[in-house]
Amino acid sequence: MHHVGWGRAPCRMTRHVDGNEVGKEGRVVATSQAHEVQQHLAEVQALVAHLETASWTEEDWESLHRVLLSYARLLETLVEAQMTLKRLQALLFGTRRRHRHVSASATSDTPGNLGQEADGGADGGTALAAKQAAERAPRAGGHRPGVGRLRAEAYGGAAQVVCRHEDLRVGQVCPVCGQGRLYTFPPGVEIRIDGNALLSAIRYAVEKLRCSACGQIFTAPLPAEAGAEKYNARARAVLALGRYYLGLPWYRMEGYQAMLGVPVPDATQWEQSEHVADCGYRVFAYLERLAAQGELIYQDDTAVRILTLMAANDHTPAP
Repeated sequence: MHHVGWGRAPCRMTRHVDGNEVGKEGRVVATSQAHEVQQHLAEVQALVAHLETASWTEEDWESLHRVLLSYARLLETLVEAQMTLKRLQALLFGTRRRHRHVSASATSDTPGNLGQEADGGADGGTALAAKQAAERAPRAGGHRPGVGRLRAEAYGGAAQVVCRHEDLRVGQVCPVCGQGRLYTFPPGVEIRIDGNALLSAIRYAVEKLRCSACGQIFTAPLPAEAGAEKYNARARAVLALGRYYLGLPWYRMEGYQAMLGVPVPDATQWEQSEHVADCGYRVFAYLERLAAQGELIYQDDTAVRILTLMAANDHTPAP
């Protein structure tokens, strides 16, 4: 149901063709594409009162005609402009601002509250203090309110897949109402979580051809994404992270991979992880060089204070 709002008497609200017009009270007025429609709130109320009686005048018919005409023009504007109900509400009544709740400490300092405490006596002051203490008390458990689910923006590493309508297009007539036309709307988001092994393998069946005369064998080339090495850099990095970040022993990862049908012996895991360590040798050598240029070396293998050393340091004169 779409309805037209009128201004309060004696303010007159006007609806024009080309755009939105603001009345004297600052309210946004809907537009019509036929002609401007002017109507007082008092006239509309009088028309409603006449509807309950059998005595109709010609002026009542004219007022009813203007009201119905403005309603029809508003519906046409809604369909042609392809508005949503929220945009129409903002167009007619403006946007609402949500007021934040004032804390108990702020409200207790207002002049009105001070006056109430003075008039209420000791009993009123005690009750008000107990109420404020109850409001300031922390929530049980200390958890922030919420559903506890992660937002879609948290999945930054997820692959992006765009799903489009197979039968519907932009500008097509709505298959439900048959009046409006479809337009682009912000897309929804659905998250699906999949499981993978630490290491996965791809088996390439390479075709080979042999000459019947000379016996020469011709082997089909591998695709470019296969690479030249059996273990690529990503596989080596996963092995190193599994051992030194997740804390998984070599034999445990060996059993897990064998269970998934991609066996990787523990000795092979060590060899591949050593390739990752070789990449960090240059960084380690540079840090070692910087440490050698330092003037002060501090080393402590325990957090316990040694009292004898502290006493010796107190008696040792400063250089």
